[in-house]
Amino acid sequence: MSKLTKATVIRREDYTLPTFLIHTVELEFDLVPERTLVRSTLHVQRNPQSSDVVADLKLAGEALKLLSLTVNACTHHALTVHDDGLILSNLPKEFELVIENVCYPADNTMLSGLYISNGHFFTQCEAEGFRRITYFLDRPDVMATYRVTLRADQSAYPVLLSNGNLLDSGTLPHGWHYAKWEDPFPKPSYLFALVAGTFVAREQRITTCYGKEKLLQIWVELHDLDKTSYALDSLVRAIYWDEYRFGRVLDLERFMIVAVRDLNMGAMENKGLNIFNAQYVLANAQTATDIDFANIESVIGHEYFHNWTGNRVTGRDWFQLSLKEGLTVFRDQEFSADMAGGSNNPEASAVKRINDVHVLRQMQFSEDAGPMAHPVRPESYVEINNFYTSTIYEKGAEIVRMYQTLCGRDGMRRGMDLYFERHDGKAVTCDDFRAAMADANHRDLAQFERWYSQGGTPRVAVRTAYNMVSRTFTLTLTQHYSGLPPHLVQTQNKPLPIPFSLGLIDAQGHDILLRLQGEPDKAHSATTRLLELIQIEQSFTFIDVAEKPLPSLLRNFSAPVIIEYDYTSDELAFLLAHDSDLFNRWEAGQRLSTRVFLLLAIRAQKNLPLELPAAFMASLSAVLCDESLSPAFRAKVLTLPSETYLAEQMDEVDPAAAYQARQFMRRKLADTLHRDWLAAYSVCGTPGTYDLNSIDVGKRALKNLALQYLTELNNPTEVLTLAQAQFDKANNMTDRVAALAALLALCSRIPTQAQDLAKAALDTFYHYYEGNALVIDKWFALLAKQHSSTGQRTLDVVRKLIQHPAFNLKNPNRVRSLIFGFCLANPNQFHLPDGSGYAFWVEQVIMLDSINPQIAARLTRLLEHWRKFVPALRTLMRAALEEVANNANSKDVREILDKALA
Repeated sequence: MSKLTKATVIRREDYTLPTFLIHTVELEFDLVPERTLVRSTLHVQRNPQSSDVVADLKLAGEALKLLSLTVNACTHHALTVHDDGLILSNLPKEFELVIENVCYPADNTMLSGLYISNGHFFTQCEAEGFRRITYFLDRPDVMATYRVTLRADQSAYPVLLSNGNLLDSGTLPHGWHYAKWEDPFPKPSYLFALVAGTFVAREQRITTCYGKEKLLQIWVELHDLDKTSYALDSLVRAIYWDEYRFGRVLDLERFMIVAVRDLNMGAMENKGLNIFNAQYVLANAQTATDIDFANIESVIGHEYFHNWTGNRVTGRDWFQLSLKEGLTVFRDQEFSADMAGGSNNPEASAVKRINDVHVLRQMQFSEDAGPMAHPVRPESYVEINNFYTSTIYEKGAEIVRMYQTLCGRDGMRRGMDLYFERHDGKAVTCDDFRAAMADANHRDLAQFERWYSQGGTPRVAVRTAYNMVSRTFTLTLTQHYSGLPPHLVQTQNKPLPIPFSLGLIDAQGHDILLRLQGEPDKAHSATTRLLELIQIEQSFTFIDVAEKPLPSLLRNFSAPVIIEYDYTSDELAFLLAHDSDLFNRWEAGQRLSTRVFLLLAIRAQKNLPLELPAAFMASLSAVLCDESLSPAFRAKVLTLPSETYLAEQMDEVDPAAAYQARQFMRRKLADTLHRDWLAAYSVCGTPGTYDLNSIDVGKRALKNLALQYLTELNNPTEVLTLAQAQFDKANNMTDRVAALAALLALCSRIPTQAQDLAKAALDTFYHYYEGNALVIDKWFALLAKQHSSTGQRTLDVVRKLIQHPAFNLKNPNRVRSLIFGFCLANPNQFHLPDGSGYAFWVEQVIMLDSINPQIAARLTRLLEHWRKFVPALRTLMRAALEEVANNANSKDVREILDKALA
């Protein structure tokens, strides 16, 4: 069936201590794009804790040429060189190892190791890129201090950066120069970084809480300097927030961020020298949307917070990846929520929480139900790059959040303080973090280990009973799993500890004071209670409940679980109107929308007439017109679940029926609430200078959502004028992109009137921003996500754009904007019944596999759920997967195909 070969499986249970340790590393680079010379001097010692006292030293190395190697200044002959590294035998207990080798940055399209982007040198060493620079014990639990000397042509590479503090710099003969850097803090090799090129810096000096001055720098190409002020401001906010919230202070004399055009991921937390995808650094009102600004603040916070949760304390092995990533996602979520207003602005905080949970459900819940499902602490992998997943990041963050939910913010701080006190400068495990939280809060958290070792999304079934005579309300919670992929079924048999927050609401929509049976009167105060579900089934009885209440379940999404409770549509509408927990108001709307969608999708499959319940439309109308709610919150509630998410709720995924049902919902809501949408559009303008305050951001969100809906009117001619005027007059990228998207949407509705206007707007947009790569990414993405217009499929448009002079398959951002934009974000056009979308996917995966296996693997995952689709598409998708399997070479892609086709 396939030419897949068996790859080595790395298992957590096989972990052993390193037989050698490296205490200090001195690196020298002669930077030439075609052929960079690397000299490494390592102080190596046999690990006294290792039981293997005669083991060989095995150094990893890929795509390198060895020039020389000495041990204690002598040529070492007990040496074996192979494709994956070196093996050294007959070694003393302690020695100096000097290696000279060559690497080839200009040929490195994988963007792992040392590579060239737009004529500059960059590195990406996580997870295993350092072995593509020089031979090394490239594993997280080998930590050393680094001293680095960079040499290069001064005219071509005037800026030379590496980790830590600058020791010295100067000129050399023949127009070259050098810079010496030292990182005094031990780190694993994956945190090494260097940058060389033509850059300028926006910088600022700050003073820490201990009175020490620090230099902050954002390094970019000269033409991008005007887009760096927000990134620098975000960094300052993150530094001061971490001081206040967690007591963590910047430890180096400087902190640097460098923007790069070509990067496989969002950013990299290299100690003191963060390398960022340019899209998470560069922004001003004319080039970045409100969402872009929010992402920049979040990602800059995330990478800075890694300075302690990931760098000062790192993971023992890659199975502990969520120890740093899940913990740091939690920290960046808390940072963003506090920056949005925290407890002083509950609606803004609720919108942030909604955004985070939306990502979790859209990506991680889907991952949990597929062939790549794995626990937060995986048991095995073939290619570690495939495990930078939503489970590691988003579910990992939810697990950390549950510690805070159980122990409180003060308890979270106590646990974090103890964690740093115990483990600073060490490589540790998820169990070490759990132990610190338990010990600091005097809690038994042994059962919490199961959140790390059990995969899949837990479900909590809820039963209720009200006794009018005794005025008691009993809530019974039962936890279980359902719909697990086969490889997880046998592992999920133990109950998890689930923090379950709830409230009870009376017939007037007011919260009821809650007291559990057996509690003293003084407990009769809270309207939201945190229950701890630790068994398969538990019952909780509340007393003095004067009337049958409506439960508000899992408030603020207190645990990453799926709730099974059979609310009626009227009850969901009531919660949407009255629940004091803003997250659950949104949740009620989402559940109501999903219920309506599923009924419509079934009718669409049967070619039956579609009708939208009047009560549903009335509920959303009430939200739209409720000016007591912030525009940002109303926009969240009024945004229907995505087409992909809704399709996954079907027994068999039918993209055509899903599209038809969701579009019908949008069009009925557009027509029925026509005047309300126009009113919202009118009152939510933000005249004057562009501002990122939460009110203006919310207004733009609601205004542009209204514009989206209005494009679905039965007669949208008037909307064409609105969209064109907004495009012409917009003073910010948020409004400009929204207007352009509306014009493209209208091409499928009123092609005769809209197509010329849309084409002119697209051309204007492209030519105005032609020199700005990040904005041109938006242009590609808009075209990839559009509905087909008369006589032209979106797939045909995308195929033409592949040949566009501005498209580059070697640039991950461009691939994500166009190819992922079509295959992932345009399901109706990708899942064409003739399979042509899948044929396009096959071509792109195979081409990317030879250029950049990490990006190819992520594209491969888009078909991993093929078994859940309707039979006709299922057959076509399997054939596409098998075709890729017969042509795939990288272990990145092979691992996913193995699991998808197993």
